[in-house]
Amino acid sequence: MNAQARHISTRGGLVMRAAPVAIVALAILAVRTPLAAAYPRTALLLFLWAACDTLMLAAIARAPGRNPGWHAVPAVLAAASLIVWLGSPPALRQALLAMPAIAIAMIAMVLAHIAWATARARRIFRRTHAAPGMRWTAAASAFLPVPVVRAAAATLSITYLSLVRWGGPADVPSGSRAFAYHRHLAPMCATMLVLSLIELGVCHLLLGLWSPRAALIVSALSGAGLVYLIALIKSFRIQPVLMTGEGVRVRAGLAIDQAIPLDAIAAIETGFAGSDVNAPETLNAALLAWPNILLRLRRPIPGRRGPVSAVAFRLDDPDPFVRLLKWRMEHFQVDR
Repeated sequence: MNAQARHISTRGGLVMRAAPVAIVALAILAVRTPLAAAYPRTALLLFLWAACDTLMLAAIARAPGRNPGWHAVPAVLAAASLIVWLGSPPALRQALLAMPAIAIAMIAMVLAHIAWATARARRIFRRTHAAPGMRWTAAASAFLPVPVVRAAAATLSITYLSLVRWGGPADVPSGSRAFAYHRHLAPMCATMLVLSLIELGVCHLLLGLWSPRAALIVSALSGAGLVYLIALIKSFRIQPVLMTGEGVRVRAGLAIDQAIPLDAIAAIETGFAGSDVNAPETLNAALLAWPNILLRLRRPIPGRRGPVSAVAFRLDDPDPFVRLLKWRMEHFQVDR
């Protein structure tokens, strides 16, 4: 697949994910118009139909082979029922209560989904031989959409790393060797953290004089950004670059985690031009600094933003890494 085809495919995927959200949002706005208030029952039925139809088409589009399975039906109807109830203004809620058959059907769909999801979650939790965190994530996916569960799990992980985890060893799997890159980042990260704290205080003070509500909203957003920044800074030490049994894992905290098979590495360079680092097919994992190692690959490997033909990064002490990787590459070629 060429670059243009990948771009079109990525754009199509984004449109497919954004379209249901946009349609439901427009429906929520539509039921708040004077026309909907004048005909609440008709508006309610149209809102319910739009929510069910949109979510079902989205489930069909995302499912492999366009077959979401029978279990998607109660899940979609339950989600549509919750959207209609939470997104309806008081006039439409009163119209819903005046139609008990529809209200009972919506409640039944929610209860049916909860019952089926509970049974499925128990099976997943018992049969999955993974870490407890992965099992809980898989079990929660029976109740909520996978993107929502992943976002919630990532948020909890970042919050735990930022506010709870202090000190402790780096995350280095058995059989791997770690190489640090966080020491050169420490002064710049400390400066960024201090500036973020100053920005949070100044914005809250100035906005509070104009609008206390706006100050609270901006402070909440700034606080969330500060939590992520603290987690990112701490992750630089916790997630070092690894030399594993399969090759190299180039990590940059929470931002980058790129696995490189040993047989894909063609050359190791410590002196290179800026054009090599800035090339579109090069993954530059050196944050806030110029890289001191560049790995050229024999073949492109999948990356988060497309195929990668070279990986550049910076280590605090690159010499041991270069010596060990060259030794492993030589012995790998001999063994082949």
